[in-house]
Amino acid sequence: MEHEAPQWLEVGDGAETRKIAVLTQGGAGAPVVWLGGFRSDMRATKAEALARWARQAGQAFVRFDYAGHGESGNDFGRWTLSHWLEDALSVIAAHCRHRPILVGSSMGGWVALLAARRLLGTALAPSGMVLIAPAVDFSEELMWARMPEAIRETIMRDGVWMRDSEYSPEPTPITRALIEDGRSHLMFGSEIRTGCPVHILQGMNDPDVPWRQALKLVEHLSGDPVVLTLVKDGDHRLSTAQDIARLQAAVAGVATAP
Repeated sequence: MEHEAPQWLEVGDGAETRKIAVLTQGGAGAPVVWLGGFRSDMRATKAEALARWARQAGQAFVRFDYAGHGESGNDFGRWTLSHWLEDALSVIAAHCRHRPILVGSSMGGWVALLAARRLLGTALAPSGMVLIAPAVDFSEELMWARMPEAIRETIMRDGVWMRDSEYSPEPTPITRALIEDGRSHLMFGSEIRTGCPVHILQGMNDPDVPWRQALKLVEHLSGDPVVLTLVKDGDHRLSTAQDIARLQAAVAGVATAP
């Protein structure tokens, strides 16, 4: 089966202009917008499963690849969270006519919360959110804080450290720019407001985003209605058949909430 060709959206200006690959499906109701994880892409397992659900449910669905991800180019180390947030906001502005449902996986959970903060009080403020192992503040809490001093020194001296990845044969460049830019977007330490219902799915066997991070996020979402589903044997991907069914049900529940 051939892949559907993406649409292209130009984002940024000057030297930072880039073309973002976007896939859209028409439908009724609040458009579901998929926000993928760090080095993931819009054709990964969970995104494809949500596309199938949206098609069957007649729900509008939008997914895209951040700069340096998937079909949006391979110059991964050039970009930071600020760029990926700008990509997300640009896609929402270009392809959503109604308040979206943001579905964020891992880093996409952080991007979703940052996008919600920017959109709060506007016509495109999210109507609901589903977050899968949300990696809020990951560059600081789940990277920098865990790194041995020697690796920190390498990043500061050389501007980049190549980290082996269990999800890809290619190492991942962790740049000084990524770490420093991430510090301008940290959310923990003050109340996080989305203005909408939030459903969090979190595996308790997740080696990348410990499940207690999800509890920490719930505590910070003190003004929003939040449901937290802990999957006792769930890993970071949450891509088993049961996990996928749980994700689809969570999005359906948010989509049909009054």
